[in-house]
Amino acid sequence: MHLDGVLDALRAIAEESRVRILAVLRHGELTVTDLTEILGQSQPRVSRHLRVLVEAGLVTKHREGTWVFFRTVEIGDGAALVGAALEATDDADNDSVVAADRARLDVVRARRADAASEYFERIAEIWDEERSLHAAADTVEAAIVGAVGAEPLGRVLDVGTGTGRMLQLLAHRAERAVGIDTSHSMLSVARANLERAGVVNWELRQGDVHSPPLDAASFDLVVIHQVLHYLDDPARAITEAARLVAPGGRLLVVDFAPHRHDFLRAAAHRRLGFTHQQLVDWFDSAGFDCPSITDVDPPAGQDGLTVTVWLATNRTLPVAQNARHAQREVA
Repeated sequence: MHLDGVLDALRAIAEESRVRILAVLRHGELTVTDLTEILGQSQPRVSRHLRVLVEAGLVTKHREGTWVFFRTVEIGDGAALVGAALEATDDADNDSVVAADRARLDVVRARRADAASEYFERIAEIWDEERSLHAAADTVEAAIVGAVGAEPLGRVLDVGTGTGRMLQLLAHRAERAVGIDTSHSMLSVARANLERAGVVNWELRQGDVHSPPLDAASFDLVVIHQVLHYLDDPARAITEAARLVAPGGRLLVVDFAPHRHDFLRAAAHRRLGFTHQQLVDWFDSAGFDCPSITDVDPPAGQDGLTVTVWLATNRTLPVAQNARHAQREVA
């Protein structure tokens, strides 16, 4: 950060309301309405403070339908400045203003969680019927964890994040964890679940799986969990997801094997499962190899759903590996 940028950032921080905004935003993303309630200030005033913080590079914002969410920056010099400025507020018991803000933040989060639960209860019957047909969630998740391995995961993207479960499962091993979904209601469910689970390094974005609003080659692991069977054009979703995978990165797909449960079309299933070869061919067209395929069978004796876990790898190697490969060829 250049000197002018440092001075702008320090001037932005050096105001009581803006420090309070930063102190609550570091606990997760919030809207202007949320911050208005927490700070007890007017919406125009809160918006002005947010504009200053955004222009100083200390806060980022993203739109989700008609809502705009704000959060503190998480990497770079701006994040370091925010961290240093807020260090003195860590012991909230010594500051009644900060303590009161956190208490109101808890109220906002509780109300958000209640709204998400009400929405999920309306669709729970469909989800429960589907889940009863395949192996228990912990068995499927064990297969997912086994497929990605025990190493750090780097930058992780969950496409069609739904309830945010994949982010809960993988975020603790990720440098950055992002979820996208077209449904604002499902993003509200995911946001409440992630906050309740204490996950700290997540981001949520509203976006279409066929045209995700993210930079190419910006993730080390992209996950598409139980999404493809809802799509008219799953091959295109694979292509778009592959575009987001960095050289040498991986693409994890979890979905159903072919089945005969036609009644699931009433639950918006467009495809009744996928063969191993279908996905392998789509991966190949996108420039990926698929060395790992795992089937998780339904409970014994049940005509249920087999869940398949495909893990594909980008054939394009990172720059350093490409250089070593070229050196070997010359030798």
